[in-house]
Amino acid sequence: MRQRLFGNTFLASLKRKLKRQQEQTQAEIADYEVWRREFLQKRLRLGLRIAFIGFLSFIALQFRNFIVRPDYFDRLALITHIASELSLLVCLSSLRTRLGRRYPSLIFLIFSWSITLIPLLIVTIADKLEPNMLSWPLAFFGMATLVPVCWRLHLVSQLGVFAYYFGVQLLLGKVAQMPAPWMTSALLYLYMFWVCFVCDLSVYLYERLQRSEFKARRQMEAAYQQLTVEQEQSERLLLNVLPQSIAARLKNSTGTLAEQFNEATVLFADIVGFTQLSTQIPPTEMVELLNNIFSRFDELAEKHGLEKIKTIGDSYMVVSGLPIPRPDHVEAIADMALDMQLALNKVNIETNQDFRVRIGINTGPVVAGVIGLKKFIYDLWGDTVNIASRMESQGIPNCIQVTKEVYEILKNQYVFEERGIIHVKGRGDMLTYLLKSKSSDCE
Repeated sequence: MRQRLFGNTFLASLKRKLKRQQEQTQAEIADYEVWRREFLQKRLRLGLRIAFIGFLSFIALQFRNFIVRPDYFDRLALITHIASELSLLVCLSSLRTRLGRRYPSLIFLIFSWSITLIPLLIVTIADKLEPNMLSWPLAFFGMATLVPVCWRLHLVSQLGVFAYYFGVQLLLGKVAQMPAPWMTSALLYLYMFWVCFVCDLSVYLYERLQRSEFKARRQMEAAYQQLTVEQEQSERLLLNVLPQSIAARLKNSTGTLAEQFNEATVLFADIVGFTQLSTQIPPTEMVELLNNIFSRFDELAEKHGLEKIKTIGDSYMVVSGLPIPRPDHVEAIADMALDMQLALNKVNIETNQDFRVRIGINTGPVVAGVIGLKKFIYDLWGDTVNIASRMESQGIPNCIQVTKEVYEILKNQYVFEERGIIHVKGRGDMLTYLLKSKSSDCE
């Protein structure tokens, strides 16, 4: 039973893989067809212009002969060149139409037969049939050089010339005149066979090369796009871990990255009772709740232009005044703390919970930087950070406890309540205050 299930799973996976490969191949073929049609249009415009100038030079030569060397003037050749020139003008005009843009292969055939069949038609009307050993090979080789795609199209244009040539002989009973006494029909056929074979073979080989280059170019473009997407994803992930300026410096640095900031304000927050709650609810629900809370805190940090440092369990740490210094770093953290209380109240209403947050704030000099080789983060060190952590851990639920340094800076803008002197581990007795609101909120 297991083997059958494994076999069915393997076959289903193989079918999906083959289907994806088939869809990818069909997409590549479609892209190549579009490219080939555009390439055919461009080369046709070039070939038509060259042919137009070429026939114009032959017309000018006949007019020169008419004036200077009348014995060399060929009225039939002049008519042939003018007729071909008019046909080329029609092709050039048709390329700009919707039909020409959609079916450039039709313009190709008209172009080719304008050069090869019009002269043959005119000499037929003039009651003689003679294979043109100059214009045919020149036309075939010229087409193969200027439009080296669609070898079957070249073959059709060549067969059209010979079909007319042999058809006139059979239907009208005209006998072809060889251009030279030594030229026989068998030699003509062999000669033109090899001319056409070489032309079509060169087009076929060139198109195979073009198709391979096109496929390689598409794969390279796809790989480059994928690389760009992955690079952008890596960049976003890096910016989620590090500040933008620090990430840019870290890319160009291999050593320890740390710097001193004389003025910064640090905030620690802790969700009171969350650890106990985590033993009563499923882990996934616990993570969803914590993610909901911290996501709102992240939005507030971005709103106030602060730098989130890290989360440890149900604790949240954010700093203001670095890595880009700002004069209002203390005010920004105070606003953040007040908004965090409001955001948690909204979460409680939405989730029917009773979460409380304990917040501690301190301001002063810190050292910030990135250390380590793997799973590195942007972190803070110093006495300012330690005291801010103590303000939180020894604070009161649903209160924002701050040091005297924070109070002195904000006392004229915010409302405080003196908590009194508390014993802070590692620092002894300290006078602390509770931040209540902005002064304008109480007016």
